[in-house]
Amino acid sequence: MTEEKRAVQVPGLNRKRLMDIYERLHARFGPQDWWPGETTLEICLGAILVQNTSWANAARAIGNLKKEGLLTEGALKKVRGDRLARLIRPARFFNMKARRIKGFVAYLSKYFEGDVDRFLDLPTEELHEELMGLDGVGRETADSITLYAAERPVFVVDAYTKRIFSRLGHFEASKNGDKDYLALQERLTAHLPREAALFNEYHALLVRLGHTFCRPTPRCEECPLRAVCPYSKDDMQE
Repeated sequence: MTEEKRAVQVPGLNRKRLMDIYERLHARFGPQDWWPGETTLEICLGAILVQNTSWANAARAIGNLKKEGLLTEGALKKVRGDRLARLIRPARFFNMKARRIKGFVAYLSKYFEGDVDRFLDLPTEELHEELMGLDGVGRETADSITLYAAERPVFVVDAYTKRIFSRLGHFEASKNGDKDYLALQERLTAHLPREAALFNEYHALLVRLGHTFCRPTPRCEECPLRAVCPYSKDDMQE
């Protein structure tokens, strides 16, 4: 199956267009109250655990850690890696993610006396650079921590964001994932007020849309963006 756009003129990407999309999503779904987590450490762990899996799976893993009293830097530092891996098994790739969590906690211990909030108080560019230097922390995870835990205005670009804005006619993927990420992120942030709360809610609403309607096989007839989107599943042809 290939995706084709209707022969309609797509409006340019500007603040009015982006805020219209936002307002339509917000009117349909309401506030999303993201990112789930009672502490900044829990939010950071969630960003690692949700890699290559659903939030539901990551939440189950976090729930296991919470039941065992392991949602503190000190407890995570002491727990054996194999036990940690077993507890986060619902999040998939659990051995790898256990190593990444242990590495993150070791970093906090070495440079910030285990205080995640001291780490998150770093200037935005420095914080992002430090995150990108950690094992297993790519651009999306670093941006998620920067936005949701540190509350800095960094727009998170995930698979949902790329799919939605591609279908809206504002993004064309190449074979360079990192280049695509930065290109779309730059286009979005260039036209939006640099407000962490807005970026938070906008990304959460895009995730909700991608999860419920703008799926790989989309449910266009029910989509809240149908009136402003040139894409329709009726255009998908063999």
